[in-house]
Amino acid sequence: MMTNKEIAKVFNDLGKIMELHGENPFKIRSYSNAYLNLRKLETPLSEMSDAEIAALKGIGKAIVSKIRELESTGKLESMEKYQAVTPAGVQEMLQIKGFGPKKVRVIWKELGAESIGELLYACNENRLIELNGFGQKTQEDLKKKLEYFLQSKDRFRYASLEAIAEALKESLQKKHPEARVEFTGAIRRRKTILDNIELLISNARNLKKTIEGLLNLEKETENIFYARTEGNISVVIYTCEDSDFGSKQFRYTGGKAFIQNFLEKVEADDFRGLKDEKAVFEKAKLPYIEPELRDWEDIISLAGRNKVPRLIEEKQLKGVIHAHTTYSDGLHSLEQMANYAKEQGFEYIGITDHSKSAFYANGLKPERVYQQMEEIDKLNQTLAPFRIFKGIESDILNDGSLDYEDDVLKDFDFIIASVHSNLKMDEIKATRRILNAVENQYTTMLGHPTGRLLLSREGYPIDHKKIIDACAANGVVIELNANPYRLDLDWTWIPYAMEKGVKISINPDAHSREGIHDIHYGTLAARKGGLTAEACINTLSVEDFAKCLGC
Repeated sequence: MMTNKEIAKVFNDLGKIMELHGENPFKIRSYSNAYLNLRKLETPLSEMSDAEIAALKGIGKAIVSKIRELESTGKLESMEKYQAVTPAGVQEMLQIKGFGPKKVRVIWKELGAESIGELLYACNENRLIELNGFGQKTQEDLKKKLEYFLQSKDRFRYASLEAIAEALKESLQKKHPEARVEFTGAIRRRKTILDNIELLISNARNLKKTIEGLLNLEKETENIFYARTEGNISVVIYTCEDSDFGSKQFRYTGGKAFIQNFLEKVEADDFRGLKDEKAVFEKAKLPYIEPELRDWEDIISLAGRNKVPRLIEEKQLKGVIHAHTTYSDGLHSLEQMANYAKEQGFEYIGITDHSKSAFYANGLKPERVYQQMEEIDKLNQTLAPFRIFKGIESDILNDGSLDYEDDVLKDFDFIIASVHSNLKMDEIKATRRILNAVENQYTTMLGHPTGRLLLSREGYPIDHKKIIDACAANGVVIELNANPYRLDLDWTWIPYAMEKGVKISINPDAHSREGIHDIHYGTLAARKGGLTAEACINTLSVEDFAKCLGC
């Protein structure tokens, strides 16, 4: 039997979804009033007669009928009617406190966002500030609400947990300076999507008391503590003796398939009692395999042939490619973005504001393209040897063409071709569309190949092999978009791209100065895919990058 509060909530939700669809305001108000009055009612509605309910303030016969419908079926036919024509993600937006149906309607109808993740990504790209009823302050406030909402979910993007995990690790180490504290499990393998934070700690006295002071302890077994943060993030803490730390680290880092393959293919009797993890590999007569690579199916075989790739390091990146400015939807000016990149130690930046078809992002018409190019020329005179390269993120249109005429395209130093519209394509259409763009003589780089948003949008299906092969044939670089919502190209396709000789570019897709630092997450994903410095185009010096572009 539904409680009064549960019934009241249904009326509140019905009022919201009706307002979202612009229905009769008098009916909406009646359902809102029903919610306010029913939720405070002490006597269970199931124990009241129809007449008694109808006599309540703000309750009429129509609402009484709906209450009885809920009691008998647990649902409302009228609610189901609206739910059937409203994307699930839009319905989820209605549950965010302080984000009313009218604003959700604007987001849905004018911005086209149909999930929390898409909306948060739009906030990060400053898409909301030009919408009616929104602004910078509203956008920032909404962004915080959305991040809180997503944090309550059971799965997390790596970037959402990294800082929390680091702080927890630091706190444990501070409380137990005598102990050894390290990440383990999926977070140590740098998986893009995580279910929890896992740590391994050795020789920590009175650890339970520490955990109870830092976290909400849920369960304890012989050597494992299960807990949650205040933000409801699952934390697993393994304990061991310091003399066995390497063996336990190897085991808990996993993954399961890697451990199984290792034990099946390696001839050694016992890997217990090893203080350092590298000793496990030495005992197995194998080169050390970085944790990021331990999700590869064939990594043991590669190690046996001494073919483990030497992974790229973030410090090897010399250029920032794919950055937006106030010319389109960026937060900072061209000069500010360039100066910041220079201050961070980079040798160059490739400015790639949105092209003319991206009306939602204040895309550049040809006259504004040339205005920006003039500004770049002037800044390059003062910032040298640091250099700004003239780029554009050109929309790939439905037929695969780019959205400028050739006489404009030829004037850019480089062009990132990306799909931003009409994302609901089947594999054949999506692949053909992208192949046409890759075969365009002016395309330098393919941007975020699938258009995915992690935990929010799967992305359109593509034939990765055909597209990578086409990039190889046409000398087109593939972007690994470092925005933690994208990380697209997926790391699993990096080995094939490297095999085909296709260069990868780790691009922050920065819409602000701070967004440049997303290169960090892109590098972690690149390492997981086995990317080497030699296979990454923005490890090139400014001179070599310019030669590569022919400018």
